[in-house]
Amino acid sequence: MSDTMDGMVAIVTGGGTGIGAAVVRRLAARGVRCVINYASSKDAAEALAAEVANGSIALRADIADDAQCRALAKAATDAFGRLDLLINNSGKTKFANHEDMDALTADDFIDIYRLNTVAPFQMIRACAPAMREGPASAVVNIASVAGVFGNGSSVAYAASKGALGTMTKSLARVLAPAIRVNAVAPGYVGTGWFSERMTQEAFEAFEKFIAGQTPMGLAAHAEDIAGPVVNLLDPAS
Repeated sequence: MSDTMDGMVAIVTGGGTGIGAAVVRRLAARGVRCVINYASSKDAAEALAAEVANGSIALRADIADDAQCRALAKAATDAFGRLDLLINNSGKTKFANHEDMDALTADDFIDIYRLNTVAPFQMIRACAPAMREGPASAVVNIASVAGVFGNGSSVAYAASKGALGTMTKSLARVLAPAIRVNAVAPGYVGTGWFSERMTQEAFEAFEKFIAGQTPMGLAAHAEDIAGPVVNLLDPAS
């Protein structure tokens, strides 16, 4: 096993913003070239590729669609000749009070599951053939503490992330030893997911409240999550 990630190739879904962008920056610093996948954040993804300036590229794909997952995996291997790492970071929710049983429809559940649970499966399936060829391939799924405790933005979101955690265990078994599969389940992370829905004053007050609830006295940001993700991708792990 190598003690370096230099020369590896990664796909990061939802890689243009938030946790995905922080992961791209940290991987690039380790010599990893990234395919920065986006669905709608084209400008951010392309700007990030230019920022890291190591040959990383931005590619659009709606990973809720299986054909586009397969096309994305092919584009990565066509561009770089290999594929070692996959970070399933894309996700969505619908904010709904857990106590309001009428706040979510069946279509809401299906829509959220399609991106949060089915899409990571499709991406792993699409990437697995190329990743099996590598010496130390790995997947990290971005789950959520909501999937552990049943809280968060909505019941559907919590359920989808709980399912992603279980799927991670299933695929870790069937893809080992060629491909390691793990998940990171963040709690609160101060990204645009929250800040864009609040005034600056409200956002700062919310972060102060979150920090007061944690043993470390901190409210996490995207960079704090990127560290554990990259640690799990590192062959040394």
